[in-house]
Amino acid sequence: MSARPTDPTCPVARTVDIVGDRWSLLIIRDAFDGVRRFSQFQRSLGIAKNILATRLRHLVDAGILRAEPSAGSSYQDYVLTDKGTELFDLIVSLRQWGQDHTFTPGEQHSVLVDAETGQPVPRLSYTTPDGTHIRADDIRVRKVHEAGGPL
Repeated sequence: MSARPTDPTCPVARTVDIVGDRWSLLIIRDAFDGVRRFSQFQRSLGIAKNILATRLRHLVDAGILRAEPSAGSSYQDYVLTDKGTELFDLIVSLRQWGQDHTFTPGEQHSVLVDAETGQPVPRLSYTTPDGTHIRADDIRVRKVHEAGGPL
């Protein structure tokens, strides 16, 4: 949550500077799950009020969440913005990695399902325009200082 990016030319570093702490990612996860109120976040996460208030303020300032008056009460709702909704793939990727690497075989865990059909959502994967699956060793990062710079 620093004011200056850790690595100013790296999109990953800039993203981690904004959402990379444990609480921010869990708040974003809960927002995708429909949590909206301060008390709901606190109950779901078991987080101290002062830490939650700081993280919510940071996510609002970063444009990830929007604070809006709650209908019929004096409370505020915290809602994902369009920018926040674009973190969907990140949250799904973390979920998939967690399913693969943090549970023992047969151990129960939550599952991402289609809201209409209840069927498990297919895994995220990246493909070329012709449909070929892209693996990590098929790509590399072109650094800004390299000839030609970024695309």
